[in-house]
Amino acid sequence: MSDLPIVEVGPVAHGGHCVARMDGQVVFVRHTLPGETVRIRITDRQKSFLRADAVEVLEASPDRVEPPCPWSGPGRCGGCDFQHVDPAAQRRLLGDVVREQLRRLAGLPWDGEVEGVGPELGWRTRVRWTVDADGRPGLRAHRSHDIVPVDHCPIAHPDLPPVHDRRWEAGSVETIVSSTGDRLTVVDGRPASPDDHVVERVHDHDFRVTGSGFWQVHPRAAETLVDAVLAGADLQPGEHVVDLYAGVGLFSAFLADAVGETGRVDVVEWDRGGVSDSRTNLAGLPQVAIRPGATERVAPGLEGPVDVVVLDPPRTGAKKALPAIVGLGARRIVYVACDPAALARDLASFAARGYQLVGLRAFDLFPMTHHVECVAILDRVGLDTTG
Repeated sequence: MSDLPIVEVGPVAHGGHCVARMDGQVVFVRHTLPGETVRIRITDRQKSFLRADAVEVLEASPDRVEPPCPWSGPGRCGGCDFQHVDPAAQRRLLGDVVREQLRRLAGLPWDGEVEGVGPELGWRTRVRWTVDADGRPGLRAHRSHDIVPVDHCPIAHPDLPPVHDRRWEAGSVETIVSSTGDRLTVVDGRPASPDDHVVERVHDHDFRVTGSGFWQVHPRAAETLVDAVLAGADLQPGEHVVDLYAGVGLFSAFLADAVGETGRVDVVEWDRGGVSDSRTNLAGLPQVAIRPGATERVAPGLEGPVDVVVLDPPRTGAKKALPAIVGLGARRIVYVACDPAALARDLASFAARGYQLVGLRAFDLFPMTHHVECVAILDRVGLDTTG
């Protein structure tokens, strides 16, 4: 190992690694922290940068801790990025990433902090396992098809259905536990029991989620985001709100409560499973209209005027739908984002079309990983929103 190169580690970067330089070339290094001196093993060479793992720490950061997971580290499970980082320091790193993406891609300052919701372990209520050639479930190594036969995942919720008690004749097995205690196993995309769904409860609303349908994986995530969205939307009875990328109707139900029966909620979702579940979850709400289809196709046909738009797009963001969203003319946009780079890119595009960022909160809903959830509030420039 003594013949491997040594680097001094610089700032954290988006993606779960830190930036170093070697012979003038950028190196993205995993399993390290800013300020450390580490010995690295190159894992990938590109024209403009290298990827590497820190395989020996020569000078450690005070934020370094012993990883709680034995499967964490170079060449092992790729699911977690920050097992070696103190939880409070993890949130500081995530805040630095959000700040850097907003500054670099949108020219926006942000002096906020990433809010912790806890717990840091035992939180993941949905885990997709990949099955190896011997029928053993495991998790993939970072940027690899190699399957690491993880026998216990410390971030997995303790009430998940068992998966290591047998050999599987399948490619993947997803285990799910809901906030109401429902449990489900999905094998190669198909539920393995007559009950094909779980029920999730958020505040006073219940939500049906079928099979591998989208739902936040941290037990406190749904409630946290609902509260942040409602506070940001600041809706009044009788207003018209559009919920884009609505999934199974999580935000829609609470938006309907906020505008009341005299208001209106247009619910837009393209996934058939999400549309089906949202019809069940939003049944009996006369102010709700479900509009199946892609946002960029459905939004231009919605009748106005629209007061508020809520959107929770996939990790790639809302680039294709952005002109249609702006065309709705809402006084306020509430943007829920799981990728700070896509969010920053879209905020820049919104700014160019007359919407300015007036508030942003960030949440650590994926502890031990580089993922961070943001809720951004945008107002239409030149429109008085105080009355």
